[in-house]
Amino acid sequence: MTGAMRILVVEDEAPIVRMLERGLAAHGYQVLSADNGRDGAALAADEAVEFVLLDISLPEMDGHEVLRRIRQTRPELPVLMLTARDDLQNKVSALNSGADDYLTKPFAFEELLARIHALTRRADQPRSSRLELGDLRIDLLSRRVWRGEKRVELSSREFALLEYFARHPRQVLSRQQLLSAIWDYSFDPGSNIVDVYVRYLRRKIDRPGEPSLITTIRGAGYRFDPAASPGSE
Repeated sequence: MTGAMRILVVEDEAPIVRMLERGLAAHGYQVLSADNGRDGAALAADEAVEFVLLDISLPEMDGHEVLRRIRQTRPELPVLMLTARDDLQNKVSALNSGADDYLTKPFAFEELLARIHALTRRADQPRSSRLELGDLRIDLLSRRVWRGEKRVELSSREFALLEYFARHPRQVLSRQQLLSAIWDYSFDPGSNIVDVYVRYLRRKIDRPGEPSLITTIRGAGYRFDPAASPGSE
C-alpha cells in the first residue's frame, strides 16, 4: 500500500472506528486511529498524516480543542468533523473552529468517500506553481500565502477558495458557482457556508482600514479584486 493516503480517525465509538477502518482500507487508504482527543491531537502532528476524520464529542479533549491544536501546527491539513448533532449551531461551530467540512452521524459511507475526494482532489491536479496579484502571493505547491511580507495561515478549504478567487480576478462569482467549484456537492440551498468562508478569508487577508479584497455584489455574489480601492462597491 505504498503511497496510499494516510487517514487519521479520531473517534471513541468502537463500531464506527471498525467500520471506517474496514471501508477506508478497502478503498486503498492507510488508517490509524485514536479513541480520545489527546492522542488524536498528538498523532495529527505527524507529517505522515494527510487527512483527519475528527469526532466532536471525545474523552480527555473535545474535537474543537483537538482542531485548535491541529490548526496551530498544521493549518493546511484537511479535517472533516463528525457530529451526532444535526443542527445549524453545531455545524457552524465546527466550521468556525477551522474544520474544512462536517458530516452528521449516522452517514452513508459513499458520502464520506465523496467528501474525502472533494477535499483532497485538488492536491493532485497539475497547476502553475505561483499566483501573484498585487501584494498577495500564493504558492500553489507549498500551499502558502503571503500578503506583502506577512505569512497568512489558511485551512485547506480557505486556501481552495482563495485560489479560485485568484484564478478569476475581477469576475463576479455567484454563491452557487463557489459551492460547485470548492465544495463539489450540493449543500442545503439555505446554507450560508460560502458567506462563512468568505468572512474567514477577509479576516485573514484583508488589512485594517483598507478595502477588502473580496467585494460583496448584492444579489449576485462576490468579486475578488486585488486592486481594490476605497471607491469599489
